Amino acid sequence: MHSHKVSLKGSERKPLGTRVGAQSDDEVIEISIILKPKSRAPISRSGGAAVSREEFAAHHGADNAAVELVRQLAAEYHLSVSEISYRRRTVKVKGTAGNMSKAFEVVLAEYVHEGRHYRGRTGAIQIPAELAEQVEAVLGLDNRPQAKPHFRRHSGETAGAVKPISYSPRQVAQLYDFPLDVDGTGQTIGIVELGGGYQPADLANYFQSLGIAQPKVISVSVDGGQNAPTTPDSADGEVLLDIEVAGAVAPGAKIVVYFCPNTTAGFQDALTTAVHDLDNKPSVISISWGGPEDTWTAQSMQAFESAAQDAAALGVTICAASGDNGSSDGETDGADHVDFPASSPHILGCGGTNLQSADGKITGETVWNEGSASAGAGGGGYSTQFIPVPAYQTGVVKPPAGLGRGVPDVCGDADPQTGYNVLVDGEASVIGGTSAVAPLWSGLIALLNQKLGRPVGFLQPILYALPAASGAFHDIMEGNNGTYSAGPGWDAASGLGSPSGNNLLKALAAPPAGIS
Repeated sequence: MHSHKVSLKGSERKPLGTRVGAQSDDEVIEISIILKPKSRAPISRSGGAAVSREEFAAHHGADNAAVELVRQLAAEYHLSVSEISYRRRTVKVKGTAGNMSKAFEVVLAEYVHEGRHYRGRTGAIQIPAELAEQVEAVLGLDNRPQAKPHFRRHSGETAGAVKPISYSPRQVAQLYDFPLDVDGTGQTIGIVELGGGYQPADLANYFQSLGIAQPKVISVSVDGGQNAPTTPDSADGEVLLDIEVAGAVAPGAKIVVYFCPNTTAGFQDALTTAVHDLDNKPSVISISWGGPEDTWTAQSMQAFESAAQDAAALGVTICAASGDNGSSDGETDGADHVDFPASSPHILGCGGTNLQSADGKITGETVWNEGSASAGAGGGGYSTQFIPVPAYQTGVVKPPAGLGRGVPDVCGDADPQTGYNVLVDGEASVIGGTSAVAPLWSGLIALLNQKLGRPVGFLQPILYALPAASGAFHDIMEGNNGTYSAGPGWDAASGLGSPSGNNLLKALAAPPAGIS
């Protein structure tokens, strides 16, 4: 092919943990090469879909010339092309680790981090110069566990003087005045899971206990990921929380769970599979996994954000948990960090509160912060990757110098002290975390889509433009997540606030017009 290679921008990677040996040259591995779109699909500022899934590939998918360059690269290094998706702009390439190392000029080795073995690489990925112009990311050479679930179990201990309480997801929806005269019929909620699983019996028993119809739940395997329930203390808690919260809010919706490996390639492939799913066509996607921005490569964040832009053009809303470790996002370097993918500008970042009520009414709502890292606090802050702030945050979000996108956009009940009653592997549990807020908002969006007769799609330009008088949000005025405190309007502890569902519905019925 062509000998001159260049470093793929943003692909630099450092291993974590301890090197325990060389990578076997004979091991067969598969990677995902994410290509840039032929042209960027338009995104409506008034929500909804600007382009259909059916016509997307022809105009905004991968360019055939770029795919051909990947084929040539693969052939030169004795690799095989195992899958091509123009719609998802993804070419899967398979071959031995030895040939992968030669093709991309990387050194692969085995490492152990936090007790888990993974294949790591050092430095930047090298690709032919003419291909570099067409590629967003090369994912899968490094297969470390990339993200963590953002759920917290109630420990049974009481923090401070406030007595812990718990709710069914339906009760939370009622407190937030969701339009519960509809049930999400005709909508599909996609849920991305990077581990764990569910037992159908748990779902049957849970929804029966709530006295509501069980939603149709199906699982889709991405890159070999499977519905694999193990124990209540595993990622099963995440999977069941997501399904049970979204399903209780919108029991008439179909719920499709996309199981994938916990790697950058798996996460990317699961998102694009959900966004471009022609069979199930989710109108909203819930993500409750993530990690601090500095644990990702710039190329992987850009490819994920690019996929989220495609979703926005298709009228698909993506909700993501903002993290459960406050303004540090669990890092120990003394600095503030935000969680990705919640920090992605085309994803609705969902933060956390403590929700108090009496007699079916909210009596108080503050930022979730239990005062210690082990008990958790809602994630939020400012991005170091997406700078400057996106257009919809201009004039509203004023980041410190050198920082960008503000997170979260919205919030909802997340404190395990005011958590959700769920059933996980046969055990009744109370679980919180911003992991509950992403499916809560996803369920709400399914209801809004049904009520409006159209997908709300990319919500942020509308939400940030709403006047306070719309009453679409409960503005959180008390509490902090560490560095950042709640106050009037948007803040980096609670975003714009928690939802007032029927007021939000009225506001969305007459959104501002325009295509961005």
